[in-house]
Amino acid sequence: MKSRYQKYFQVDYARLNSRADEAKYVRELAAEVVSIAREPRMTAIKQRWCDVNGLHRPDHSPVWCNPVGLWKELLPDSSLRCNDPLLRDLELTFKKLLFKRDIDDDTPVNDYFKSTMIFDVIPENVWGVDIVKESLETEGSAWQYKSALQTPADFDRLRVPEYRYNPRKTAAAAAQLEEILSGVMPVRIVPFQGYFSIATICSAAANLRGMEQMMMDMILEPELVHRLMNVIYAGAMRFLDAVESAGGIVPNNDEAMFQSDPPRPGVNGGEYSLKDCWIAGNSQELDQVSPAMFEEFLLDYQKKIFARFGAVSYGCCENLTNKMEPVLAIPNLKIMVCSAWTNLDKLIARVGTKHCIMWRHKASDAVCPHDISALKQYVNEGARKLQGHYYQTILRELQTQMGHDNRLYEWTQISKEATTKYA
Repeated sequence: MKSRYQKYFQVDYARLNSRADEAKYVRELAAEVVSIAREPRMTAIKQRWCDVNGLHRPDHSPVWCNPVGLWKELLPDSSLRCNDPLLRDLELTFKKLLFKRDIDDDTPVNDYFKSTMIFDVIPENVWGVDIVKESLETEGSAWQYKSALQTPADFDRLRVPEYRYNPRKTAAAAAQLEEILSGVMPVRIVPFQGYFSIATICSAAANLRGMEQMMMDMILEPELVHRLMNVIYAGAMRFLDAVESAGGIVPNNDEAMFQSDPPRPGVNGGEYSLKDCWIAGNSQELDQVSPAMFEEFLLDYQKKIFARFGAVSYGCCENLTNKMEPVLAIPNLKIMVCSAWTNLDKLIARVGTKHCIMWRHKASDAVCPHDISALKQYVNEGARKLQGHYYQTILRELQTQMGHDNRLYEWTQISKEATTKYA
């Protein structure tokens, strides 16, 4: 992979001497990002996403990878030049976008920067009890849940959090960004951004109770699971109430996976609501439970959250092969995820062309092999099966390249070629 931005990716860079120098450097990076956002190719990229999410035929499936834990290899700390925490975060954010341009996938890039609205939460620990995880001292090593709810009596300590919009903190954060990016990249205040998945209440449940114990409770003490889920569900709904009360809702249909035409065409800015926004949800912590338990202990709660939104994406790394029927009953479902563990053939047969399929590849299969011939065969076979359907081609949850420095570029090119061949 030949980098257009190699000068920004050098390891053991000399740190900059002052905050003014750091801000200048960040503005330089921001200008590069704006240039990418305004390339002619970006129009085609964004249209590609809008087509598949709107159930229209694209020139080819959008191809997108999210390095996630792999960024520590791609952009190690030694490649960053800023010391100021905010400027260092911005430096990393912009360098990620430059790196994605080199990978040449279908990352939609905008010529503006988002600043998220700030909400105060009461209590400060959110649920009334502290969430604790036990981990090894080695960075990136394993961890385990340490249940904060050890006994049924501990459930009495649970609290439904309150959320209060803080306009002063929100304005101050946006002003700080505007000062740094002035004249290069405008700043927009938004209620949420990225993978917004407040409906994934099973994650908080596992954090609070422990995943193994939560599964045991489903069998032995189901009332405890419902008690916990009711609290977390109520907290999610309160946050959404606070967002709506604060005003200033902006559609979040301008990012990877969820780039789309407006969920409600013709609605003007002052009339936006959650019905103009996307939400994602999944059931990873309940992957191993039956379809019936999945519905009872999770999906029935999630559906009430989803009903407030105009567009829903469901699934992540879990196996949804035997849970397709309840998932397809989700209100406003637009995207159904086919993880590497979900049976692609069965999902294609059931979903058809009624929804967009997010076809996720297995990270280990993409990065581990020295020989990429099997990867090519897998991608081409999947693209052939998906021909005539609306789908995204996604590679996520990466943790390492296994020494294959060009692998993300290679995966991108293989995927673009295959999805074009079987468009």
